[in-house]
Amino acid sequence: MTKPVRIAPSILSADFARLGEEVAAITKAGADFIHIDVMDGHFVPNLTIGPAVVKALRPHSAQPFDCHLMIAPVDPYVAAFAEAGADIISIHPESGPHPHRTLQMIRSLGKKAGYVLNPGTPVEVLDPVMDLLDLILIMTVNPGFGGQAFLKSQLPKIAAARQRINATGREILLEIDGGINEATAKEAIAVGADTLVAGNAVFASQGGKGADYAGAIARLRG
Repeated sequence: MTKPVRIAPSILSADFARLGEEVAAITKAGADFIHIDVMDGHFVPNLTIGPAVVKALRPHSAQPFDCHLMIAPVDPYVAAFAEAGADIISIHPESGPHPHRTLQMIRSLGKKAGYVLNPGTPVEVLDPVMDLLDLILIMTVNPGFGGQAFLKSQLPKIAAARQRINATGREILLEIDGGINEATAKEAIAVGADTLVAGNAVFASQGGKGADYAGAIARLRG
């Protein structure tokens, strides 16, 4: 039996003035994960939130917090996000000199470890660390800003990552982030994605009022 696709709304597209309410609303609407984009203004050209905000949001949802760390160097901040309430901590291979050790650190803190591939990052970087991964995140836009168009050039990479996951026989989530809507969700799922990060497709679909977050999430599941 095919497992349902997981939806991870990205709070980058939420109303920051009422962020706790937004997190509670998407949880009630059926979000599987709460996706939190952490940007440092250095590794990516934008600046977002830190561990204090993650900690403040933690009481608003019992769903797993899926923290994507776009930070370089990333090692000094991993423990802080773990302590703040992150359940999944994802890093980029380019965000430190020893990503294998960073993934080990994440798991040693009792958290699930994710590895993020930018559009220009080859899928082969997965091979030396597959045994440490709980999640692979394929970026279908260049990270840094929401609202970008889906890069179809990444579909073969998603398929290649799925082949690697299947070869392990392990439960590793294959997450996609960037330009996800009802049409691109279908394309990503067709080549092996099982977890979709969606910002505008969830939060912008009802004018920020949260009235139909459940409908938006259901439509993305297909």
